[in-house]
Amino acid sequence: MRPKGSAAGLEDRRRRAAACFQAGESVRTVAERFGVDRSSVKRWRRAWREGGEDALAAKPHPGGKRKLSDEQRDELVELIVQGPREAGFPTDLWTCARVVELIRDRFGVEYHAGHVARLLRELGFTPQKPRTVAREQDPEAVERWRREDWPRIKKKPADAAPASSSSMKQASCSSR
Repeated sequence: MRPKGSAAGLEDRRRRAAACFQAGESVRTVAERFGVDRSSVKRWRRAWREGGEDALAAKPHPGGKRKLSDEQRDELVELIVQGPREAGFPTDLWTCARVVELIRDRFGVEYHAGHVARLLRELGFTPQKPRTVAREQDPEAVERWRREDWPRIKKKPADAAPASSSSMKQASCSSR
């Protein structure tokens, strides 16, 4: 089954309406049968009379012309994969604003940051949250701490029974 508002679904309704026109049904009857406004049925009937059933076919709506060619889009993917530092940015984090700047500088094309997010999804990129790690962090020391110190200083074992309700304090709220 097709969604009610899909182009194919609407075209199917128009074609079924053509059979109703052929049978001589009134505009009102056809409008009620298909749950559409009479003005739509009148437009369908006029198109059907002038061009037959083919005139009721869905018309493609291609949208606007792309700002970047396929070659430029491929080059943009390569630039993004190389990383922000390679593109001249001070950190290893891509943002839509940075991609807008990259596209403007490299291709001379202006994009809105919101549209760049859609463009990046079309190109196969997904938003990622960067994992922050201190530069000074020693991975071996962190692992040793997790293995040795953390189990020793942990308050309770995982299988311990919860505290009784009498030992718990009620939370208080302040109106300020």
